[in-house]
Amino acid sequence: MTEAFAARAGGSGFGARLQHAVENRGRLCIGIDPHEFLLDAWGLPNTAAGAREFGLRVVEASAERVGVIKPQIAFYERFGSSGFAALESVLGAAREAGLLVIADVKRGDVGTTLEAYAKAWLDEGSPLEADAMTVNPYQGFDSLASALELADRLGKGLFVLAATSNPESTSIQTARRDRGSQFGETVAGGVAKRAAAWNAEHTTGALGSVGVVLGGTVDFDLLGVDLAMLGASPWTPILAPGFGHQGAEFARIKETFGAAAESVIVNVSRSVLAAGPNGIADAIDQQAAELEDALS
Repeated sequence: MTEAFAARAGGSGFGARLQHAVENRGRLCIGIDPHEFLLDAWGLPNTAAGAREFGLRVVEASAERVGVIKPQIAFYERFGSSGFAALESVLGAAREAGLLVIADVKRGDVGTTLEAYAKAWLDEGSPLEADAMTVNPYQGFDSLASALELADRLGKGLFVLAATSNPESTSIQTARRDRGSQFGETVAGGVAKRAAAWNAEHTTGALGSVGVVLGGTVDFDLLGVDLAMLGASPWTPILAPGFGHQGAEFARIKETFGAAAESVIVNVSRSVLAAGPNGIADAIDQQAAELEDALS
């Protein structure tokens, strides 16, 4: 961890907990993605029970090594009610291990519907309770109001999709607005700007509780994302997928994210999960060390 990040103390809520996790366990986030091919490689059945065992083993390997995990909910949801029961066990084990959990659910809707989604994933005592969730702003950033308010009240976090790493997203995320207060800005840039503005208004510490998802493989100039704005105080957390299997490199984080590099949380999944149940702990240690070297 860099001295600049560690020096910024204070605040409350998810942003403060995230900062504490980063200061103590680094910026690597482990994705829990029980793909069918990975379950097979791990010698586990392609069932809810297999996904449960997979998740519990990843949590065990991650504990004391990293501070954040990100279960991809779709790989549990595919098994229906038994999959959600399996996920509840994984989330409970993560809480017991002191890990921050980002539920990768990418929910988006309006009004009370999104509020219900947010309560499912953020409410205290919910069977699916996580520390933060990913949300989709493509019905308008203002459609996130109920989730933003709930997260703020409960001290939880949101990560808003802004510039994702999948190539087919470019045509939408580079589109420029032809009306409203963000006239002329790209969709991705406008989302990132609104998240940073929320943090500026609601954050007293160093790191905001509303982050953005910015892929590690994208061109931020093309997408119109103002990295300097995200790197201004209070910093806006950046959840960055695309490392490892998708080609983004630790060594280029500072070059890629520029002024916002200090607030990047690096997500890896297949590049460590492919090491199998006997090798995942070593793979996490190795990637954590490589990331620390890249940021030093």
